[in-house]
Amino acid sequence: MKTPLLKWAAFVFALFHVYANVFATIPELWFSAIHFGGFAVLCALSGNETEQNQPAPSLLISVCNIVLAVSAVVVTAYMLLFEDALYAREAEFLLSDYVVTTMAVLLAMEMTRRTTGWFMPVLIIISLSYILFLGDYISGVFAFPGLSLETVLYRSYFGEDGMFGSTANISATFVFMFILFGSFLLKSGAGDFIVNFARCLAGRFTGGAGIVAVVGSGLMGSVSGSAVANTVSTGVITIPMMKRAGFKPQFAAGVEAAASTGGALMPPIMGAGAFVMAGYTQIPYQTIIAVSLLPALLYYLTVFYFVRIEAIRLGLKPDQKGDHESIWNVVKQGWHFLIPLCILIALLVLGYTPIRAAAVSIVAVIIASWLSPTPMKWNDIVEATVDAVRTALSTALLLVAVGILINVVVTTGVGNAFSLMIVEWANGNLLITLVLIALASLVLGLGLPVTASYIVLATLSAPILFDLLAHEQMLQALMATDLPASVTATINLFGGDAAVALREMPLEMRQLLREELLNPELLAGMLLSAHLIIFWLSQDSNVTPPIALASFAAAAIAGSKPIATSMTSWKLAKGLYLVPILFAYSPLITGSWSERVYVFVWACMGLYALCGVLQWRLERPLNLFTASMLLLAAYMLMWSPLGTLYHLAGAGLLFAVILWQHFQRSREQGTQQPLSG
Repeated sequence: MKTPLLKWAAFVFALFHVYANVFATIPELWFSAIHFGGFAVLCALSGNETEQNQPAPSLLISVCNIVLAVSAVVVTAYMLLFEDALYAREAEFLLSDYVVTTMAVLLAMEMTRRTTGWFMPVLIIISLSYILFLGDYISGVFAFPGLSLETVLYRSYFGEDGMFGSTANISATFVFMFILFGSFLLKSGAGDFIVNFARCLAGRFTGGAGIVAVVGSGLMGSVSGSAVANTVSTGVITIPMMKRAGFKPQFAAGVEAAASTGGALMPPIMGAGAFVMAGYTQIPYQTIIAVSLLPALLYYLTVFYFVRIEAIRLGLKPDQKGDHESIWNVVKQGWHFLIPLCILIALLVLGYTPIRAAAVSIVAVIIASWLSPTPMKWNDIVEATVDAVRTALSTALLLVAVGILINVVVTTGVGNAFSLMIVEWANGNLLITLVLIALASLVLGLGLPVTASYIVLATLSAPILFDLLAHEQMLQALMATDLPASVTATINLFGGDAAVALREMPLEMRQLLREELLNPELLAGMLLSAHLIIFWLSQDSNVTPPIALASFAAAAIAGSKPIATSMTSWKLAKGLYLVPILFAYSPLITGSWSERVYVFVWACMGLYALCGVLQWRLERPLNLFTASMLLLAAYMLMWSPLGTLYHLAGAGLLFAVILWQHFQRSREQGTQQPLSG
């Protein structure tokens, strides 16, 4: 978007988004179609622009780009002009319907190929083949009778789960608005201020820039509750900051996506899923956010640990005294940049929608800039707007294409089939059940947003998981000598052995027995543990490839490859899998506050040991012996029933490895010093 025509087209297109989001009421399907059509036109025509020191595109390529741009306009206009006519004839396709809907799918594939590579188009081809005919050749639970081409095209183009469905609407609404806000913030000069301010706060620590990104994303996420919105709002600042500090773009984007994913885990907002959880469990929302604080801190600690270990690996040094200005000078020169950020956070806390909060904050950026020596003028506003469109281009086109995959997953029920297999495969083993639910969340994450993934998993898996969590407590209660006569009679029906009885009795009978044996507070705690495990695992759809919305948004900002970035962010977000183990095997959720704090303190050290194993280094690379010591230390620190002495021994193993590696690194650095004299 270098030519004046494309620049002004991008500027007007951005203004349309602001108008549609803040002032107008446009049907979601229409808005998403316009969103896709406009970005597809800009992407196609950008191919006719000449890069510096590059030859101009050939006449054939130029004509093809123009044809693609016209096709994008046709695809969008057809939705607006002929949707009602389609419904009037009861969704019976005409030849024009076949042509335009096929054109829309092919256009989405080509645009994602141009912006993100071949992976997504190939995945779309495989998915459409499965829903059309390949499912007929697969046996078992994944068998699927093929649908007609008319049905598939209708659901892909006109359906609410299709290419213009929820993910496209997410892109058109708050994702675009937060990218626009971030672009204005950077154009006003706030980026340099925040970098300097962050260095003053955390520069003296190893990996300081990454630490600031983790803390900043956690604070923003605690009030937004959305990983994607969090990524695009804070990432425009933190990702460039980490790149300047020496982190690679892919790692910087991964840190931002992983940290932003934790926003839905951090009280007080915790995203829409937490409200659904309150409705499912009938547990007060205040209770849910209260018990979620310590686990959320553990999650952010794991991301912080990964940042520190990577900073040590890269040899990034903390700032020395005098490397930057004093914090008071920085604040004095740039305090006005904090105004739009404070307004944004305040509006979110007050209950404004993210869209309106972003819109008001954009205006606040412009007004606040006039308190500085370099106020934003008309040209700056235009440039900031065009930069936002350029940044949002790849993300917008990708999220539209993702809708095609969502349609396949929802229509075929692949995720549901996988979840239903958990009961049979686990065979009563809690750990296997957790692993299978984690795998199910990965499959569901291919096609469902976080909240939808949680709802499906909770519906299918929460009763079984709750039953397994309560099993040990019920077994202990059945060992008592003063059991009610009704309970004794029930156990006698199965031979008098409590363990055999619990294993063989039907689930409904076990549920009635559970309510009679265990007190309501303990039952509520275990029910909440089951749902929080599923809620945490469902968050991985933000960072797991091939559909990782937060990772893709961060990759667009960092200029890194989306799939590679999602793999990095998935590794950095391993707390999504590690912390829920504590929900199942410790009183982190079900215990008193003293028990929760006790588990939290030891888990802080245990998670550091596990992060070291996953990165295969702490102060320096691990070997099999030190890795084994760290695994043993993590087990002793995080396995609650072992007791304090075992926890202390685990801490001793961890610190022994750290001190030994620190000694080795110091000795290696000493031998590398040149001899003097």
